[in-house]
Amino acid sequence: MNLRTSFHQAGASAYRSPGGAWDLPGLDQLLASPRLGTSPAVIDGEMVLDAATLDALASAVAGGLRAMGVRRRDVVAWQLPNWWEAIVLFHACWRSGAVAVPIHHQVGSAEVERILEALDPAVLLSTIGMPLANAPGRKPVIGVRSSDPRFDLLLASRPVSESHPRGSDVAVILFTSGSTGNPKAVLHSHRGLVYKARSMAAAHGLTTDDVALMPSPLAHISGLLNSVLVPGAAAMPVVLMEKWDAERAADLAGRHRASFMIGPPTVFLSLMDVPGYRRQVEHLRIVSCGAMGVTPEFIDAAREGLGAMVKRTYGSTEAPTVTTSAWWDSADKARDTDGHSVGDAVVRVVDPVNDRPVAAGVRGEVQVRGPELFIGYGDASQTGEAVRRGWFSTGDLGVLDDDGWLTIGGRIKELIIRGGENIASTEVERVLEQHPGIRQAVVVGRPDERFGERVVAFVVADREVDLDSCRQWFADQGVARFKTPEYLVHLDEVPVLGVGKPDRPELRRRAEALTDDRG
Repeated sequence: MNLRTSFHQAGASAYRSPGGAWDLPGLDQLLASPRLGTSPAVIDGEMVLDAATLDALASAVAGGLRAMGVRRRDVVAWQLPNWWEAIVLFHACWRSGAVAVPIHHQVGSAEVERILEALDPAVLLSTIGMPLANAPGRKPVIGVRSSDPRFDLLLASRPVSESHPRGSDVAVILFTSGSTGNPKAVLHSHRGLVYKARSMAAAHGLTTDDVALMPSPLAHISGLLNSVLVPGAAAMPVVLMEKWDAERAADLAGRHRASFMIGPPTVFLSLMDVPGYRRQVEHLRIVSCGAMGVTPEFIDAAREGLGAMVKRTYGSTEAPTVTTSAWWDSADKARDTDGHSVGDAVVRVVDPVNDRPVAAGVRGEVQVRGPELFIGYGDASQTGEAVRRGWFSTGDLGVLDDDGWLTIGGRIKELIIRGGENIASTEVERVLEQHPGIRQAVVVGRPDERFGERVVAFVVADREVDLDSCRQWFADQGVARFKTPEYLVHLDEVPVLGVGKPDRPELRRRAEALTDDRG
C-alpha cells in the first residue's frame, strides 16, 4: 500500500499557514504528557500506568521496533482487546515514525487475511486465540500476554532517540465496520489527529481533573480518539474496559471517579439498569452519544438517570466528531440536534442527486471538510469516489438549521422506499421511542413485490405493544400512514456490531424471513 496517499482539501493553504490548523507537532509530542510523574495515565484492571511509566515503555518499544528494522512509514499491526499494551503500541509507533494499524479483536480470519494482504505489515502482534495469531503463511506473530519472551524484550529494549514524524505522515490506519460491504482502510495523518484531539478536549471542557471510562474498541475511531488522543491532549487518565459489562462499568466508574464517557444509547440504557448505579456514577459529568438516531427522549432520560450533561455527537471513521455541542452551548440544542461543527471543520448539506447545497432546513446528504478529515483510503479509487473538491460525502442524511446546528436523519442507503415514498428509518424510530412502552427501536425495510419495501420495526419494550396499538400511536402522533410500521417484532435486546451500532444487516435478514402475519 502506498502510504503517501492524500487528496486536496479546500482551504488547505490556510490550514498550512503559520498558526493554522496544520501548524502542529506530531502525535509523539502531543502525547509526551506535560505532567510526567506518578499521576495515573492508563488504568487496565489492576495494572495502573502512570504518565512517566507509559512514556518510558513507549520509548522502549519504539527502540525495540527500530532494532527489528522498523523504519518511518513501516506498518506495525496488532489484534488485541482493550489492553494497556495496545496504548503503549500506539505511542511507540508514533515515536518511531511507524504507522499504527489496530485490528478489531472480533474480526474473523478471512478479514484479517484481507488486511494483511493489503498492508504487508513489518511487525505483527496478537494474543492466543485471535485470528491474527493463527494467520497462515505470514511472518511470526509476537505474542502479547502469551508468555512470549519477544514482547518482554520489546518492553525492555533500549529507548529510541528522538525521531519526530512529519505532520503529513500517516499515523494510523483504521478499518470501517464493513456493515455495507468490505471494510475500507482509512488513513489519518499526525496533524489531523493532533488537531482533532485538541479541539475535542476543548469542546468537552476536559481537564487533568477528569477521568475517562471507555469501553469503545481501540481499533475504532471512537476508542482511539477518546481512549488515547483526547486523554493525551487533556493529560487525563483513561480507564479501559476489555468488553462492555454494565455492572463492571458501574463499579469502575465509582472506584475511579469517572467523569467522561462516550458510547451508543445501548451502553447507557444498560448502565441505568444496574441496581444502585446512581451512587456509582455520581462523578459522571459529561456523556456524549455518538450513534445514529439518538433521540431527544433518550437524552432526557439519560440526563435524569445519570445526573450528567448528556449530548449528541456525530462523526465517522473518516471524519471523527464532525459535530457536537460544546460545554458552553445550549442544553436544548445538545438534546434536539447532533451539534455544530467544531473548530475549522465545515459542514454542508447537498442534494444527493446534483451535489448542490440545499437551503437551511432541507434534508440532504451531509458533506464535510476540515483539517481533521482523513487523508484518503488505502484504495485511491475509493478516495476519488468519496471526496470531491475537498468535500467528503458521508452518505448520511441530515438537516442544517440557520445557525449551523446539524440533525442527522439516517443513511442514504437506509432509506426505505415504499410505493415511491422515501421513509427515513430514524424518523420512524424516533416516533416509536416516544411511545411510553418502548425503550429502543430499529426500523428496516423488507422487500415487497407490490410496494418495493415495507416498514419493519424491531423494538425492545417494557410491556407488550401489538401492531394495532402501534398503528394507533402513529395516527395519534399525526404521522403519515405510509411511514407506520407494517411489521412489529419484539426483541429482548437489539443485536449490535462491534462498535455498538445496531446490526442492521442482521435485522434486514430477519425481516426478510418474516411471514405475512405482520409480526
